[in-house]
Amino acid sequence: MQTIKKQHYLPRFVAPVYEQGKELYLLAGDLGGTKTNLALFRLAEGDFDVVREDKYASRDYASFSEIIQHFISQGGEKPQRICIGVAGPVVKGKVELTNLSRELSEDEIRQATGIQAVALINDLEATAYGLATLSPGQLTTLHRGAADNNGNMAIIAPGTGLGMAGLYWDGKHHHPFPTEGGHGDFAPRTELDISLLRYLQEKYEIASWERVISGPGIVTIYQFLRDIKEMEVPSALAAEMAAGDDAAVISKAAMEGKVAICVKTMELFVRYLARESCNLVLKMKSTGGLFLGGGIPPKIARLLETGEFFHHYMQGDRMAELLTSVPIHIVNNDKSALWGAAYYAGLLAD
Repeated sequence: MQTIKKQHYLPRFVAPVYEQGKELYLLAGDLGGTKTNLALFRLAEGDFDVVREDKYASRDYASFSEIIQHFISQGGEKPQRICIGVAGPVVKGKVELTNLSRELSEDEIRQATGIQAVALINDLEATAYGLATLSPGQLTTLHRGAADNNGNMAIIAPGTGLGMAGLYWDGKHHHPFPTEGGHGDFAPRTELDISLLRYLQEKYEIASWERVISGPGIVTIYQFLRDIKEMEVPSALAAEMAAGDDAAVISKAAMEGKVAICVKTMELFVRYLARESCNLVLKMKSTGGLFLGGGIPPKIARLLETGEFFHHYMQGDRMAELLTSVPIHIVNNDKSALWGAAYYAGLLAD
């Protein structure tokens, strides 16, 4: 059982709605193009407890509703509320799942399950709500910032793509909201950046931040250094990449300091993550904190802790005082979106 404790550096959300002395069952989901994670939670006296969870290959089912029906049919208490975090913009209770070429709606889930309290939210919005469930051990602090800072917060999450979300502070509570900021234009500063921009434009036409700050982005930067800057690729590295996850191989080699092209790739990745983190903080005025989520930051924490990330993050025009006041943390819980969906389900009206 995990109890939500409000740490001063975590968001302060409106408390879930439930009847004292009774248990509430919530179905939470994290839906992606490759896999779907579902979990049944029990909420009682402020505690969220995972009853059971399962993982599904998204493409193995004709519809997402079919996955939910299968999960519920496996037994146990039937959920009273459902919230699913999805990788895409949710508009009027619907989302187009680009990677699956499918549309999903709240009404479809209601019809399939008979449960009326249903919500679809963006996966980064779910991740933001998941911050409320973190324990101190699930955060790595890169910069403490000003003590007891209040204000808006922001989260940037590089993984398969690049997600961003904001958390508006109303003076008492934080209110997460999704963005599609990862699709904003990549902003070059140096001659090398400009050369990379041209490379991206030829390859993708639109050069967005997601093209460089993501798992595929790591590979793209590497290919640019290999093909345009003609950096050497050792045969052993090429063989390892052919047999495994390219981005993981590159980042691992960089952390070991073994291969120059990998070290340079990750130097650029860290700099671009820092630059766009700075941009996000300035746009959100997120004096309450910046959180680095997604699958990549926890895996490259050693590279983020060297000081290079903070150095490039601080290059924010004349806003050094504001930027240095912002606490910066890495989120180490890879299930924060799932827990955040459960938290949001707790806010729904039956």
